[in-house]
Amino acid sequence: MPLAHPSALTRRGLIAMGASALAAPGAFAAAPANGRLAFAVFRGKDKVGEHIMRFSRSGSGLTVSTEVEMRVKLGPIPVFRYAHTATERWLDDNFASLTTLTDTNGKVEQVRAEATPTGVTIEAPGGRLTAPASAAPLTHWNTAALDGPLFNPQLGKIMKVSAARAGRESVQLADGRSIPATRWTIRGEAEIDNWYDSAGVWAGLRGRLEDGSTMIYRRL
Repeated sequence: MPLAHPSALTRRGLIAMGASALAAPGAFAAAPANGRLAFAVFRGKDKVGEHIMRFSRSGSGLTVSTEVEMRVKLGPIPVFRYAHTATERWLDDNFASLTTLTDTNGKVEQVRAEATPTGVTIEAPGGRLTAPASAAPLTHWNTAALDGPLFNPQLGKIMKVSAARAGRESVQLADGRSIPATRWTIRGEAEIDNWYDSAGVWAGLRGRLEDGSTMIYRRL
């Protein structure tokens, strides 16, 4: 999951800025300079896992590898386990392909998506579909992807959401520090806020879960 993937802790509803933060950067600009992003994941006040992304550049290509592990316990007993891996590729700042594997309490789901001249072909648990050529997965790190149609990287379904820049504010990191950031909102079938630092790199996330609780990502 993404993202993250925040959708993991719901029934399926919540889903793996430029230097000036005034315009959405391309994929290369949004990738962190050190090639790595890591987040502590909280459900309410409880830490439930981590979300780690690694970025590799080769010529005009960018590969993003994601690993997510989450576990929720009731006292000492695990009641929810989630593992998600993804390999996402971009070419010349355009989405090229995605493969994901998700294990939710033993239920395994796979998605394969590939950009073609006629659209993005997606093979998912619900079947095969072709999304618009401008579609991209909602993996959160790249604000340029928010300009077009988004699909769920775990389920492969086109999402009914809209994204908008909400302005400048601060966001808290995992070590307790706060940094200046730009907030983007995603609304519709999901309710998610993402923050991006002054370099345009993903810095945090907050998502509302269907049980009324909140999922929070704090960058490590």
